[in-house]
Amino acid sequence: MVTETQLVDKHHGIIWWICIGWWWIFIKWLVFTLPALIVKIFAPKKQKLKQKQKSVCVCQNCGYHWEA
Repeated sequence: MVTETQLVDKHHGIIWWICIGWWWIFIKWLVFTLPALIVKIFAPKKQKLKQKQKSVCVCQNCGYHWEA
C-alpha cells in the first residue's frame, strides 16, 4: 500500500461567488484596503491535504512497479 499526498488550494464555490463574492471583494478592497493587504501578506494560505491510497506491486529483481 502506498499513500500519495497532495496539497490542494481551498477555494469558494460558484454559489458563494454569485451570492456574496462579487460585491464582498469590491467592498473589502474599497473600505479595508490597508488591513486587507496586511492579512493577504501575512495570513496562511487556505490549503488542505488530500491523501489517496493505492496498491502497488514491485518487482524484486528490477524495481519495476505497477498498480495491483
